[in-house]
Amino acid sequence: MFKTAFNGFSVNNAAEARKFYSEILGFKVTAYGYGTDIELPGGARLFFYPKGAGHKPAAYTMLNLVVDDIDKAVDELKAKGIKFEQYAHTDEKGIQRGLASSKGPDQAWFKDPAGNIISVLVEAS
Repeated sequence: MFKTAFNGFSVNNAAEARKFYSEILGFKVTAYGYGTDIELPGGARLFFYPKGAGHKPAAYTMLNLVVDDIDKAVDELKAKGIKFEQYAHTDEKGIQRGLASSKGPDQAWFKDPAGNIISVLVEAS
């Protein structure tokens, strides 16, 4: 029935978002007249579109990026200027250490330029 599927989300500044997703996160982005495709590892894709002043950032984690080493990923992203969110359950680096306590993945959250929440995480095996 369905040929494929993808997720979409809004941004308040498409040019800034394209730069972030391509230059900071390293994804291939393709701009169209009405929005931008992001190619993700494994063949998945996302689509974002400009919403301007009407944009409201996602209040939930809208993208999870799986990594092998959470500390290395956080350090590399911080070196690129990304600021990680600090929550009650995260350490000084912004990492939730869930694997050691069997309470979920090791995970850290940051925001794209439009305020949408993204995470890097190590999946439990």
